[in-house]
Amino acid sequence: MLITVSGPPGSGKSTTASELADTLGYDHISGGDIFRELADERDYTTLEFNKLAEEDDQIDRDLDRRLQQIAAERDDVVLESRLAGWLAGDHADFRIWLDAPLDVRAERIADREEKAVEETREETAARQGSEAERYREYYGIDITDLTIYDLSVNTARWNAPAVLDMLVTAIDEYDPETDEGKYPVDANYDF
Repeated sequence: MLITVSGPPGSGKSTTASELADTLGYDHISGGDIFRELADERDYTTLEFNKLAEEDDQIDRDLDRRLQQIAAERDDVVLESRLAGWLAGDHADFRIWLDAPLDVRAERIADREEKAVEETREETAARQGSEAERYREYYGIDITDLTIYDLSVNTARWNAPAVLDMLVTAIDEYDPETDEGKYPVDANYDF
């Protein structure tokens, strides 16, 4: 089974995806890890590569292509990135979207990065807007369209163990025999 976990920064997707993979005995593949691999392959630090990616859209496309290849070729994987559900498309057996209000996500990120909450809130909002524009421009994806996801969870409403329990229950209770169909993914991938 291929499960995708997507969501904006600070939504808990990395932590949740890692714990979900451990619980299910699956591999966890993170878009962030793939980004770091691409940086290493090209002899850049992650920070240098991130700055380069702001000017070179091919870096995003290379990352997205690699995630799409993994989705097409691998099984028993929890694939996690902002676009994992879109990139995996019909290869995904289960697509999950995690989110939380911007103020909550900014506070989480600020705690993690030891930054001021207001500064983090502004940066996170700007980053979200920039990414949404790039996804629309690159692939025709409206990141706010959640119809492709099987589950959407506001992670501010429950603690991390409760979110994990919900997801595990949903996956355990899934019966392919009664599945009447998932939403199609309509995007134009030009890598």
